[in-house]
Amino acid sequence: MTMNLNRRIFLRGLGGAVVAAPFLSSVAEQNAKAQGAPAGDPRRLIAMFTHYGAFTQKWFPDKAHGALQASDLEGKSIKSLVPHIPKLLIPRGLRSMNEWSFSGELGQTTDPHTQTVGSFFTCQPVTPDDGKFTATPLGPSLDHVCAQQLQADGAPLFMRVGNGNDSPQSAISYSAAGTAFAGIGTPSQVFTQLTKLYGQGPVNEDTYKVARGKSVLDIVRADLESLALVNMSGSDKQKISDWKDLLTDVTQTVRAECSEESATKLDLNSQTIGAPLTDITAGVSSVMNSLAVLAAVCDANRVIFLKYPGAYFFRSLGIQNDAHGLSHRQGDAFMGGRACVAGVNDLIVKVDTWYAEQFADLVQKLDSFNEGSGTVLDNSAAVHFQEMSDGNSHNQNNLPILHAGSCGGYFKVGQAVNVENGEATMSSGNSDGACADGGTSNVPDPNQGAGDTGTPKTIANVPLNKYFCNLMNAIGVKGDADGFPAKGGSEPVRKFGKYDDTKLFKGGGPSASTFTNPGELEALRGNG
Repeated sequence: MTMNLNRRIFLRGLGGAVVAAPFLSSVAEQNAKAQGAPAGDPRRLIAMFTHYGAFTQKWFPDKAHGALQASDLEGKSIKSLVPHIPKLLIPRGLRSMNEWSFSGELGQTTDPHTQTVGSFFTCQPVTPDDGKFTATPLGPSLDHVCAQQLQADGAPLFMRVGNGNDSPQSAISYSAAGTAFAGIGTPSQVFTQLTKLYGQGPVNEDTYKVARGKSVLDIVRADLESLALVNMSGSDKQKISDWKDLLTDVTQTVRAECSEESATKLDLNSQTIGAPLTDITAGVSSVMNSLAVLAAVCDANRVIFLKYPGAYFFRSLGIQNDAHGLSHRQGDAFMGGRACVAGVNDLIVKVDTWYAEQFADLVQKLDSFNEGSGTVLDNSAAVHFQEMSDGNSHNQNNLPILHAGSCGGYFKVGQAVNVENGEATMSSGNSDGACADGGTSNVPDPNQGAGDTGTPKTIANVPLNKYFCNLMNAIGVKGDADGFPAKGGSEPVRKFGKYDDTKLFKGGGPSASTFTNPGELEALRGNG
């Protein structure tokens, strides 16, 4: 097409960039690559991560496979999810990679936490074995692998709830091998990033209007109509007409929900986003949930992670020990040989219950916004991941995982799914193997066999990598010919990380990537 495009179009900010895109091939191609998810409503991964596992016997429903009922969750620490059962999925039987022990049978011998968190979302070994407080993984984490395909800037929205500073013993997000990603720690920073209205200097007038919910098409309609009057071929006129239709389709959700009204509905204002961060139980968690939901509603990011702090003191819950020491049952980071904290098992359940309530809050807010034929939750996969199963045993088989949202029908919902063998029952672990008498005894060393609080190592060992493949495929991440996620790929993702057998991590593992059972978990698939 030969014409003198109105220079104003290219200076208008967000609206102008959208209108100019079809005439600038490099911009159009970049936008297409950044929108890796299928056409239609956005597909998102929204993850919540907490440390030290759970008191598994009070966390897991007795039903490991089948349709969930309210009675399955009653009396459990996840009972706050009862209202959301129709959109809830509880995958059972999964193991994350690189479990620590003195013998190193199931992973490296670096550290019970450094290697666990380093490998959790990377499925890569950490280096070196003697780097207890310094070891980092040999590859990027799931959030970055997804964002590299789905976000124009290649970065996830990674939020540290409570603004804690992560060390290798608690960091989970890595943009590349050995490169930890700090993300954002304060609500005001997240809000500023979303609105571009605070602390960033003056904002373009049209960008302001779009951020406040005005249609991009309405803003630039006059410019499009002016372009249509230019002497051009019929095919070029059709291109403009098609682009107007596309703007109508892709900005419908923005017009309806990405607005000041949505922020108000989520109770996001100068007071709530500026609240002190000293106590995450005093509203900070809820505000961060609201910001994650606003980011989803505005389609600002399709990969959103909320990371809770390690070694946190839940004093407002009446607990005087930090969560790490509590998970060891004796109030410190040593493994056995000391007296149980009085009533420690009930205290762990209290923390578990609070975490489940935060996830329920996130799910409820996602489900409160309409999008397409369903809600934002229906178009998302919201998942609560935990660092390990039982925090005293440090075992990584039988992971407690909560998943909400079908992600456009990709996942089953309303069910527990035993991905290991489909049986209706599965061990819920042995978390009361220590301190079951209320706290009058000493804690046995879980690594010496006595008083093991974990799940028998012979069960619940389906590699977590496979579930990650489900999540990536659901939101539109593509793989290369070998099945590894890759920008520019066209195949489904079938492999992630370096190995899918935790025993291969021993000593840092072989140099070649090895997968014994590639592919996603078909048992979790819905009809979409």
